[in-house]
Amino acid sequence: MPSIMRLAWPAVVGNLAYSVVGLVDIKIVASLGSSAVAAVTTGHRIFWVTQAVMIAVTAGTTALVARAWGAGNRAEAARITRASLVLCSGIAALLTVPAFVFARQLAGVFELDSETVDTAAVFIQVMSLFNVAFAVTMVIGSSLRAAGDTMTPLWIGLATNVLNVVLVFGLVYGRFGLPALGVAGAALATGLSLLAGALFCLALWGAGRLRVGVGEKGSFTRERVRQLFHIGYPAGLEQAAMQVGFIVFLWIVSLYGTAPYAAYGIGVQILSFSFVVGIGFNIAASTHVGQKLGAGDPVGAEESGWRAMRLAVVTMAILSGLIIAGAESIAGFMIDDPEVVRLTVVFIYVLGAAQPLMAVDFTLGGALRGAGDTRFPLMTTLVGLVLVRGSIAGLLAVMDFGVEWVFCALLLDYLVKSSLMTLRFRRGAWKKIRL
Repeated sequence: MPSIMRLAWPAVVGNLAYSVVGLVDIKIVASLGSSAVAAVTTGHRIFWVTQAVMIAVTAGTTALVARAWGAGNRAEAARITRASLVLCSGIAALLTVPAFVFARQLAGVFELDSETVDTAAVFIQVMSLFNVAFAVTMVIGSSLRAAGDTMTPLWIGLATNVLNVVLVFGLVYGRFGLPALGVAGAALATGLSLLAGALFCLALWGAGRLRVGVGEKGSFTRERVRQLFHIGYPAGLEQAAMQVGFIVFLWIVSLYGTAPYAAYGIGVQILSFSFVVGIGFNIAASTHVGQKLGAGDPVGAEESGWRAMRLAVVTMAILSGLIIAGAESIAGFMIDDPEVVRLTVVFIYVLGAAQPLMAVDFTLGGALRGAGDTRFPLMTTLVGLVLVRGSIAGLLAVMDFGVEWVFCALLLDYLVKSSLMTLRFRRGAWKKIRL
């Protein structure tokens, strides 16, 4: 069985590459002004809300494939992948219609000016057209990682990221013979790169070139769908709660104007260089714990979870420290707006200080999900993100505190969630879950 580091580093590198692309995208869009940055931030947030159901399915995919692989049942891993792909693609197609039709209403949730809302609505509509492509890459990537192959998703991700950068530059500014579409061009570039990645994944999978097989006809059974939903629906609800919490927090920030809102979007993108490391260890912990439990080794599963957490805490603390040290220079490079730069630096200080807590939340949450314990992370998200972050940020806004204090609600959110995750993992009830 691959080690934690062997599983984690390709995911970390892939996520870091994705962060570089995100930073380049924001830098390109920022040249159009803070309103354009706010529109892209809104569009991405709404896009991730609509993906909650698909994330639920892939949470089930990860747990079931990892268990089957750990038990040496390669055929069942292939059947689960096939069933998950059909289910997730169908859901993605259904989600496209409401996202496209009600794009302006969704963007209008935030207290932004009419022009920014209109731009964000176009971004949402374009991105929604690529829901199915996103679903395909999610399912195949999740299945491969659960089977211990983190290299293939890495190479495919790197290729699509390069394509994304080229297309964003071309479609925003009108280069390489492409039309200048502004913010809509950024959405189209992201969508087209997702589509290219999805088609490549399907070609490799269909040709039998991937570690996880295609699975025979008849894999899409009621029992497998029930298993996927039984394990995955709490993760889907967790994602929905998480996105609602993000939206509530962003809505509160938007009350302070476009500059703080844009600062939030830029700050998150800059600090993503740190917390995507946690996502990489999240994937490694989920895979390792699932495979160890499938092989009948609960003690090894627990050791894997703690080791992934320690590695993530140290790595994220170092990276966030470096980002905090260069916060002002990085923010100034991203956008030429003194107020946005000032608020971005404040945001980086606050969220940067929360990185070790995020590491605990990410890795132990991933370990619990890999064991099939997807309900507790849901409850933790409801308590931390929705109740703590949302209520405290709202109270500070009502009491007319500055937006800098509203940003500080993030620290309390991650303090609560990391504490709850640690207690749950230490108690060990997750070792007895039967899938």
